[in-house]
Amino acid sequence: MRTTHLFFCLMFILAVHGAIAWSLNRPQDAGVDVPSGKLRSLSFAPYREGFSPIEEKFPLPEHIDADLGLIADKTHTIRTYSILGGMQPTPEFARKHGVEMIQGGWLGDGHASNKKEIAALIEAVNAHPDVIKRVLVGNEVLLRKDMDVDTLIGYIRQVKQAVKQPVSYADVWSIYLKYPQLMQEVDFITVHILPYWEDEPVAIEEAAGHVEKIVQQIEAKAHSMGLNKPILIGESGWPAAGRQRGQAVPSVVNETRFIRSLIEVVNRHGLDYNIVEAFNQPWKSHNEGVVGANWGLLTIDREPVFPLTGPVYENPDWLGHFAWATGLWLVMVAVYFKKLAQLPWPRQLVFLTLAQVFSVCLVTLASFAWFTSYSIWQQAYTLLIIAANGVLSALLLQRSYAILAEQSAAPALAHRLRSAYLFFGILALYKTYSLALNGRYLSFPVEQFAIPALGVCGLTVCLCLAQRRFSRQMLRFDSLSGGDSQTPRDRLLAYFLSAGTFAVVIGETHEFMAAYDFIQAHPGFSEGLPVALGYTFYNQQLVAWLLCILVLSIPFWPLRSGKAKI
Repeated sequence: MRTTHLFFCLMFILAVHGAIAWSLNRPQDAGVDVPSGKLRSLSFAPYREGFSPIEEKFPLPEHIDADLGLIADKTHTIRTYSILGGMQPTPEFARKHGVEMIQGGWLGDGHASNKKEIAALIEAVNAHPDVIKRVLVGNEVLLRKDMDVDTLIGYIRQVKQAVKQPVSYADVWSIYLKYPQLMQEVDFITVHILPYWEDEPVAIEEAAGHVEKIVQQIEAKAHSMGLNKPILIGESGWPAAGRQRGQAVPSVVNETRFIRSLIEVVNRHGLDYNIVEAFNQPWKSHNEGVVGANWGLLTIDREPVFPLTGPVYENPDWLGHFAWATGLWLVMVAVYFKKLAQLPWPRQLVFLTLAQVFSVCLVTLASFAWFTSYSIWQQAYTLLIIAANGVLSALLLQRSYAILAEQSAAPALAHRLRSAYLFFGILALYKTYSLALNGRYLSFPVEQFAIPALGVCGLTVCLCLAQRRFSRQMLRFDSLSGGDSQTPRDRLLAYFLSAGTFAVVIGETHEFMAAYDFIQAHPGFSEGLPVALGYTFYNQQLVAWLLCILVLSIPFWPLRSGKAKI
């Protein structure tokens, strides 16, 4: 009879898992299709896996040729950011594929390198007037504080005197308001408007309207100076993956929604724009984390991230993930099948549910972590964290069954569980205080710690079911693991993890309150603090991480009824 119950439990969990996976991965309406499926302009940086401007591994000519062939049917124009560093053949290949160019010249903090870039820029622009229609001298130089505005203006004037095409400088929109003299120097005003990166992040529902508002603000400033110059939205886009900022949530669907809604706005008002960017750029993760590497229409493997027309899937590979998770779950079930047949059906259901949850977490972790690993070291860490989660899952299932079967505690198993949780606890400390001290570009590693946190909850449920009651004593790690009493080291881990929750909140809130535009909008501490806290606690990824580390800390907190020992 209990074997029959076991089969019913298996079918029930499989059906529930399938229904949830199906419902969460339905095609979504992401707005009006892009007319003709083609963009006006697209940022073009043809870096493949293993290539990086940071390491001076530049694109090869055949890469530029192939990549222009891939996007020629997606855009009328490309924007480049440099002329040197392997990009010299770009105009010839752009002509071959029928694509026009906004040619950029990269400026940094070195005069000698800037001099070479400007000379090469002028030469390329004059040699290809049929392809290069506009010129950008520098990109976010003032934002990075690589040079002062007067030096930049000198470079702009030098290029304007040497070429016939319109010349501009590209930077975030607030830089043009901070240095309005730039508007007088350029032939057209090029501003970057990235709602995700604003000092006050903008929700996806309001993002396109925010771009429209900023363009009107720049226009008003120019008109107040007696200027009537064209405006180019030099960069606008949305990340498909990475850390949430306030109300700005990275996702494939949100990236699609933003671009489609932006196209509606710019077409309605006749605005000029450039979308960032053609391809995902793994090298950007070095400075900007996962989010910096995921702004492209195409992946690093040159596969579409989303379509410009039709419905959108957040995870088009969901069926494969479901199959992998189910297969892993069935392996776990096979290991315990005979033992489970001896348990009452409620205990069977709890164990099987835990096994299914762990299998889903493992597959999700493996998929996301590997996709967002952009170097050999990141890949090595990913393999380590997947293996650690796999080992912990096996230990948690072993302990869960022992509790549900009311077996006596096993000291060896308890010791292994303690070692595993100390590993994850120490790693969580590192991750937490990294986020607190410098977390602007760091993702919240919820996927990496979901199994440890859910394991604590699962063992607690098993204890409640086995003992038919709940007591605070069950939350102690020695009760959960069936091992020895707690030690002073356990208390230190609990204290530092718990303190980390406050540190993350303070760090995230300070990040908002220290930003220039935020200060301009909310100049007083008492005025800015509630707004910044609102952005902080709206961050669902941050809240999930806080819950993770709190759950990890609870079993190591000492109870008054228990005495710690060394």
